[in-house]
Amino acid sequence: MQLTVLIVDDHEGFRQVVRALLEADGVKVVGEAADGESAIAEAARLRPQLVLLDVQLPDIDGFEVAARIGETIDPPTVVLTSSHAASSYRQRLAHSAARAFIPKDELSGDTLAALLD
Repeated sequence: MQLTVLIVDDHEGFRQVVRALLEADGVKVVGEAADGESAIAEAARLRPQLVLLDVQLPDIDGFEVAARIGETIDPPTVVLTSSHAASSYRQRLAHSAARAFIPKDELSGDTLAALLD
């Protein structure tokens, strides 16, 4: 079954690059969102298997978005991402509703798919 992903990032250029990268790896990108409120709504509407979620968003940070998505019925897997290293968020990651953290420069379809195994 093809992995379905919702990309959440406030930078349109980054979303486009990640979409192209993931689709080249066989991932089906079902949608995009530019802020936390839209991410929550789109995750509920599109029902992706995985939400790739930037930590720093203009309205609600990614940790709060992950928590809210995690409270839904049959929630998708949430993977946080950032241009900052995981060490920048160590305490918050330890208590996060997200399954994992992947630095933006390490994103790939294979990396995301491995998190669902």
